[in-house]
Amino acid sequence: MTLRKRIFDLFFASLLVIILGPIILWLIWKIWREQGGPIFYAAERMKTPDQSFRLWKFRTMTVVEDDSGVSGAHKAARITPTGAWLRRKRLDEFPQLWNILRGDLSFVGPRPPLREYVERFPEIYGEVLKSRPGVTGLATITYHKHEERLLGRCTTPQETDDVYCRLCIPMKARLDLIYQRNQSTCYDFDLVFQTIGNLFRRKP
Repeated sequence: MTLRKRIFDLFFASLLVIILGPIILWLIWKIWREQGGPIFYAAERMKTPDQSFRLWKFRTMTVVEDDSGVSGAHKAARITPTGAWLRRKRLDEFPQLWNILRGDLSFVGPRPPLREYVERFPEIYGEVLKSRPGVTGLATITYHKHEERLLGRCTTPQETDDVYCRLCIPMKARLDLIYQRNQSTCYDFDLVFQTIGNLFRRKP
């Protein structure tokens, strides 16, 4: 990560913590009132091919002891009503401001992958993770809804894993590498504003 990109991240993350602080506190209260604890969900993600970190989100699903792999239709029954609302608005990702301040994430970059996929596809992620993972990015904006539709048809963990590995990982990697080749501060601003625009266009 360049110094300019890190300054960009620190400045805007700090600003958003101040601006969104009351909303974040209200969301914590709302989640606690409507679905109880725990409030947050922390999952291992990879920052580099050999360095992991804890990615923070608001909890949107019921807690189970053994939870692995990406989410397909086989996990849909675990999404709480409050969690479904948080996901539609992407409000569940607000706690990732903490990850940005820590330097685990950037605002813009590839979404941080699970360790199991980094280990299974080292050549792909060896290139993708040359960029610091981000909260949003070209692949998120361009492919996220299509990925949701693909995985939403998968009714077993095995089917979800197969579709994700066969279709989603290669396509997202291509988009992430396009971003990597063209990364600039202006491009980051453009992708952030596209993300904000998409949020306002989402259904209530």
